[in-house]
Amino acid sequence: MKVVLVPLMLLTAGLLMSFAWIGHLKFKSWNFMTALAVSWIMVLPEYILNVSSVRWGRGTFSGAQMAAMHLGSGVLCVALIARLFLGETLGWSQIAGFGLMGIAIALILIKF
Repeated sequence: MKVVLVPLMLLTAGLLMSFAWIGHLKFKSWNFMTALAVSWIMVLPEYILNVSSVRWGRGTFSGAQMAAMHLGSGVLCVALIARLFLGETLGWSQIAGFGLMGIAIALILIKF
């Protein structure tokens, strides 16, 4: 069960963090303080989810594996939010970079 739930929790944390990082850019009418407040409101549940998933997943995954899953899902979520929510385009070099990151994360997750 942890093998599935921990990565899903980390992915959800990455999605929340990505919205906190760049989601506010869609709302150009917001001033800095509004964007900051909304971002901080989103970060607290992300942090709780991230810390609880890492503590719960310890033993099933190593710290390095969970960090790789979290960072990888965060990068993927930033790319998806930039593309789908903000309407930005991704170039071939960015797509290739994400593919290489995926390979790196897969190598970190494999236990020999």
